[in-house]
Amino acid sequence: MLVLFAFILGAVIGSFLNVVIYRLPAGESIVSPPSHCPRCSHRLGALDMVPIISWLVFRGRCRYCGAPISARYPLVEALTATLFALAAWLHPNPDVGLLLIWTFTALLIALSFIDIDHYILPDSLTYGGLALGLLAAWLWGFPVEWRVSWQGALAAAGLLAMIGGFGTLVLRRGASGKPGYPVGLEHVYLAAAVAAWAGWYWGVAAAVLAVALNLVLRKPLPLPDALTLGVALLGVVASSYGVLPLGVAESFWSLLLAAGAVALAGGLYWALQPDEEEDEEDDEPVAMGFGDVKLAGMLGAWLGFGPFLAGLVVAVFAGALLGLLLRRRKLPFGPYLAIGGWVALFWGAGWVQQYLAYLGLS
Repeated sequence: MLVLFAFILGAVIGSFLNVVIYRLPAGESIVSPPSHCPRCSHRLGALDMVPIISWLVFRGRCRYCGAPISARYPLVEALTATLFALAAWLHPNPDVGLLLIWTFTALLIALSFIDIDHYILPDSLTYGGLALGLLAAWLWGFPVEWRVSWQGALAAAGLLAMIGGFGTLVLRRGASGKPGYPVGLEHVYLAAAVAAWAGWYWGVAAAVLAVALNLVLRKPLPLPDALTLGVALLGVVASSYGVLPLGVAESFWSLLLAAGAVALAGGLYWALQPDEEEDEEDDEPVAMGFGDVKLAGMLGAWLGFGPFLAGLVVAVFAGALLGLLLRRRKLPFGPYLAIGGWVALFWGAGWVQQYLAYLGLS
């Protein structure tokens, strides 16, 4: 009965997600005006909005003007219903944990389809999901404990930010990107560089100091990406030889925490700023969108860093496989992160334990 209820609830939530997917990127309210046909603008009645069934009964057309209705709508409803039901089967306890899993699922579906359509991951969903994951960990210790949650959020965001940084550096042949004012990616890499040598809190402090200097001078200070990323990498290498007080694991972990803290804080700052038109210079090649970094932070808050890594492996393989099948060079990474994150929510921790046991570390 719980699985059946979950399927019905998921179909209803999927209908609402269709509204979110369509309206949120356009900057429209998701509550008004009421649902209507995009072609004739006729307000839809109750019979028109029965999840999945209405689309089948009316053969994928508006019953007022006959305009075709995209198969995307029942697809999202069926996908949400199926994942809700599967979650109830895997977590057969009607408790707050199941409600959180359903919420996590709905967020990932909305983010995935928006990224497919527009190559964006809205801050309201990524930061909202991040905040909810941290709150759930603090109040209920679910899906992970508080310390695992906040460290997972920072480390996951830091890992994606650094991967994107090194990848972009290669694409630009060593050239730095346009500096941000008052905060930009160069401060993320600066935090990582200092943290790898001295600890994550010193890395964050260095980034804060650099941002403060930008504000005092009213212009961005040049921080070459090749220099800061190189120093970060050199710090981890030096620690492996016992040159630093930090061990190699502590150096790398500090690097990730500092980079993630500055990345998420800086991203939140820009998310709260009024929208501005992008300059032509912003079309420089990048290895990874910053929305993926924010989504990684959200996933880390829900999963912890170890299961996030397991999910990242799933995401990379899924992206590579579908990229080959679809023969497309440019694909949004958000949906694959979402797939990996959902899989890791249920099986990621077990995979990590099995891998550590294989290495003889647990």
